[in-house]
This record gives sequence, structure tokens and C-alpha cells, in this order.
Amino acid sequence: MIKPAIKTTDDFYKERVSSGRKVGVINLGCARNLVDSQVILGQLKRQGYRPADAACADTVVVNTCGFIEEAKRESIDTILDLIELKKKGKLKRIVVAGCLAQRYGKELAEEFKEVDTIIGVRKLDRQGVPEQVPLTPAHFAYVKICESCYNRCSFCIIPAIKGKFTSRAIESVVREVRQLDGRGVKEVNIIGQDITAYGMDIYREKALARLLREITAATRNIRWVRLLYAFPAHVTDELIDTIAREEKICKYIDIPLQHISDNLLKGMNRGITTRETVDLVRKIRARIPGAHLRTTFIVGLPGETEENFGELMGFVRDTRFERVGAFVYSREEGTAAYAMPGQVPDRIKKQRLDTLMRAQQDISLSLQKEKIGRTMEVLLDEPQQREKNIYLGRTRHDAPEVDGTVYVHSTRTLTPGDIVPVRITDAYEYDLSGETL
Repeated sequence: MIKPAIKTTDDFYKERVSSGRKVGVINLGCARNLVDSQVILGQLKRQGYRPADAACADTVVVNTCGFIEEAKRESIDTILDLIELKKKGKLKRIVVAGCLAQRYGKELAEEFKEVDTIIGVRKLDRQGVPEQVPLTPAHFAYVKICESCYNRCSFCIIPAIKGKFTSRAIESVVREVRQLDGRGVKEVNIIGQDITAYGMDIYREKALARLLREITAATRNIRWVRLLYAFPAHVTDELIDTIAREEKICKYIDIPLQHISDNLLKGMNRGITTRETVDLVRKIRARIPGAHLRTTFIVGLPGETEENFGELMGFVRDTRFERVGAFVYSREEGTAAYAMPGQVPDRIKKQRLDTLMRAQQDISLSLQKEKIGRTMEVLLDEPQQREKNIYLGRTRHDAPEVDGTVYVHSTRTLTPGDIVPVRITDAYEYDLSGETL
């Protein structure tokens, strides 16, 4: 059997096919990958392919994630499932793209002969607006403003996969957002591995606040602008003040802190100390009324002692973050942390993860209950399939896919994309329930 062809993304997108061949994309991983999948479909459509559901496509592109061990396993399992479909004659061509393909292209070519083509990650176009086939509902969208990360954390493989940090020009981003505004999109989520470093490469300064001011001034239909993945060491006073001042910008800060102990922050190369982290959180809450903080933590990092973990638990309980995600440390070859001493056993990692998330569940429920009786704006995503007169939506403090849902009860017919006032009547650990006014 012939080995898969390993191609650059540029070579792959130069291919031409007869019009009508159906192509589907299976997206794995984060919202940044989702944007890449939309661009893949847009470029293949321009080549002559017809976008279709992956279940009935002739060609399927699986856009993989290779960030941590769990993501790698999911990517491999998906490839194996596609190979089975190809063996049964239900699929003609398999293309493996994305982070796993970039990181392990040669190994994948050796192992999976049934795969036809392997490509890596796409390069970010600094000036243009890429043609995309939307994979999100019509009322919200993701806009990627930068690629890779300005920082090099010791536990993270992303810079090795994605290459040098690259920002899009302000004019390019604003053009894309204007197009979305013209289509009636209500919510734009600004994404990148490190959006708070936006502009450092092309403007030699942190330009996110300037970009946000231009976006809000240039749009009419867009009601919510959300910021995802703000690297804490790069958050500026100008950015905090811009978020506080601009009505369209959601008072929702997704700021992955990863840990709080000084020795671990230093070992991770986070560029921020315990004291600076605490001061930053306090500053955000003092200067942005009603701010909701989402963060992520990693447990079981090399050298993490019981004392370090206790310090993290104390920080979580004292700070009472509105949204928290947590992960066990994944030991990835090619990172500085791979060879560090003090590797924590898997059993202890899992115990610490469970302890942290149980504590956060209690905190989250307490904070959610404080919203009962309040009236909140809710963006409707879709009707509840099982019951009539119930719709699923989100508040300004809930990002798509990762945060909670508001179950909206209404006696009148509503439409996805509507933003409606809802009186909150009940609260759960992560979700809310309410009635339209």
C-alpha cells in the first residue's frame, strides 16, 4: 500500500477537482481549530469541492489536535474510524490536517497507509480576510486575530507546532468583523493563543485595546464582543479600561492563570509572580464592574508538592472565580517540562483534579444562586428539542461551548439569535433557568 502524501497546505490548496465532489470536515480541539476548519472548507469550495456533512462526503478532512495526550488519542481514534469507513467503501479519500499532522506527520504516514494526504497547520494571512464556510450558528462567530504564542511556557508544545507568533493587521481584522456585522451576526468571539500579545510582532506594542476600539466603532449589528485566551502577563491597564468603557465588550475575561505558586509559575516560564497574579485579579474586579473571570489551572505539574496544591486550593476558594476549567499535566516530548524532576504520579494528579473541581462546583453554585431574581440579557442559541416553549441561550458571561446554558421558558415563539431579557428563577452548578419578560 502506498504511503500517504505529506504536503504543505499551499500545495494541497492548489489542487483542482471537478465541481461537485463532496467534502466534509471533522473538527477536533479548540475554537481556533474551528476557524481553521472553516478556512479549509472555504479553500476547498473554491477549488471545486462541495461542502457537505462528513457522514455523506467523498473526501473527509480531519482537523486534528495534538496539544495534550487526551487530544492526541481523540485524533487517532477519529482517523481509525475514518479508515474503517474507507475500507467499507463509504469514503474515498482521507486527509489529516492540523496540529497532530504538523507534529507527527512522518509517523502518521508510516502508521496509517489508508490515509491519502497529510498536511500541517495553515499559515495566518496577515493582510487578507480568508474565505470561510461557517460551522457556527448564523448569530455568532469566531475571529482569529493571531497565531501561535508570544510566550514559551515550559509545559506547552504549541509554539513548536505553530511556529513564530503572528498577528493579523488591524485593517484585516476590522474588514472581517464588518463582513460579519453585515450578515447580522450578534456575537463575535476574538480568539488566539495569546490575544493580549496581539500586535507585538507587527506594531511593536500590545495593540489589542486599539483593535477593540476600532471594532466597536465599525459595527452596528454586533452586540457582544468577547475576548478568549488573555495571557495574564500581557494584560495592560489600557486593555482593562477599554473593556470597562466599551459597552459591546463582554465583561468576561478568559485569563488562563495555570497556577498560583511562585516556584511553579517560574518553572512554567509564565512571566508573572504570585503577587502580580493576585494584584491583577483584584485590579480587574475593581475597574470592571460586574466582571466575570474564567480561568484554567493545571494540576500535577513537575515539582508540584502538597503544599503547592494547598496554596492553589486556597487561592481558588478566596478568589471565587465564576468559571474554572482544570486539567492534569500532560507530559509532552519536546517541551522543557518533559525532563524536569519531580514528575507527579498519575494517581495523585487525578486526585488533585477531583479535589479542585469539587471545590469549584460548590463555589460556582453559590455564585449562580446570587443571580436568582435578577433580569439578564440572554442570547438564544437554539430551541430545546425535547420540550416546547424552552430555548437554550447564554448570558454575556458564557462563551459558546465551554460555559453554562440558560434554559429560557417563553410562551411566545422566539428565534435563535434574539437577545431577550430573562428573569432568572433557578440556578444550578453551571446553568441557569429563567422566564422571558
